[in-house]
Amino acid sequence: MNIFDCAIKMEEEARINYEKLAAATPVSELKNLFTMLAAAEQEHHDALVEMKGSIDPQKAQFMDLQEAACIFQPLLAKRDLMAELREDPDAYKHVVKEEEKGVKFYEEQAAQAKDEGTREMLLMIADEERKHLSIVENIYAFVESPKTYLAWGEFSNLKEY
Repeated sequence: MNIFDCAIKMEEEARINYEKLAAATPVSELKNLFTMLAAAEQEHHDALVEMKGSIDPQKAQFMDLQEAACIFQPLLAKRDLMAELREDPDAYKHVVKEEEKGVKFYEEQAAQAKDEGTREMLLMIADEERKHLSIVENIYAFVESPKTYLAWGEFSNLKEY
């Protein structure tokens, strides 16, 4: 299987998942968060398509990679958890876990690769996933920033006299 096809497929499915969560949640903050995450997944998808175009297709083949491994199966897809996350302000923590699993997946695949070229490509995709994880963390910080400010943490324990 082509490594990039696998990665691109997983990004498409992740984007669709976030779009579904955005449509399902009545909480505007979460709707905004999931919409931004879907957009970030699309950008990541586009970056992988660009990477795929610059690599020799023969080098991107990885025989040990099963198609079943390329299915995006987030914890977020479980029906009861999805219902719970629609109004959960900590839904982001689940998203970060999913992104961390993506980095780990490509690193594990790279460790199993027998061919040095394949290993390099898998590590390149893992690096791209790390960049994407950083973007996801920045999105959350951006969405949460209106609720936090310096005085909140420093002076919240002071009483008015």
